[in-house]
Amino acid sequence: MPQPRAIPAGVQVAPSLLAADFGHLAEEIRSIKEGGAAILHLDVMDGHFVPNITFGAPLVRSIRQATQLFLDTHLMIADPLAYLEPFARAGADLLTLHAEALAGCPAPTAAGLARLREAGGRLGVLGCRLGLSFRPATDPLPWLEAAGDVLDLVLIMTVEPGFGGQAFRDGQIGRLEAAARLREARAWRYRLEVDGGIDARTAGHCAAAGAELFVAGTAVFGRADRAAAMREILRAAEAAVGPAAG
Repeated sequence: MPQPRAIPAGVQVAPSLLAADFGHLAEEIRSIKEGGAAILHLDVMDGHFVPNITFGAPLVRSIRQATQLFLDTHLMIADPLAYLEPFARAGADLLTLHAEALAGCPAPTAAGLARLREAGGRLGVLGCRLGLSFRPATDPLPWLEAAGDVLDLVLIMTVEPGFGGQAFRDGQIGRLEAAARLREARAWRYRLEVDGGIDARTAGHCAAAGAELFVAGTAVFGRADRAAAMREILRAAEAAVGPAAG
């Protein structure tokens, strides 16, 4: 059984490829690696769960051949369990599924929780880590209280998934704080990631609430100097909580 790669330690910026120039992907990926990124965030959309279509496992395979960055792969698709093996075998290091797609509704159901645990078991055999994501209106606590022990990552969306470049929505900090408090209370391992409108202005607030991994699309790829863009986000996060160990 292959061993899953560890999620890079400490506070990390995870540039989202959705905002990159797809005509020059190899150069775009190289630019963020040279700028200090250890994680590349891949947004997979199917046109059903969200109103946009991006790419599938074949592109993830090509990306894996081009880089050894940790591939943080966010499945915004209606039937994620049907695609676990293709994406894991293509080289994804972590697959984040949406709670709402597993249950067919925001609240956890017995069937949805069973599917989540099934996903964890299948990905473990493939050497891939498991994450769970929540839309802005979904309360993560009922899901996490029931199944937080199987997760490697929790992704809090501060915008509706589907399109990059959206502004950070107010009122999302409490969801980050709740997920962080529960992790501490239960001594669970999941890392806390935030996505949606993340830049040097919003990163500090999210870090103070417990976020460690910051998905940033246009805030990184929209700048000519990718290294400077990532440093600004990291500085804002670390100023809020102090540099993370590792």
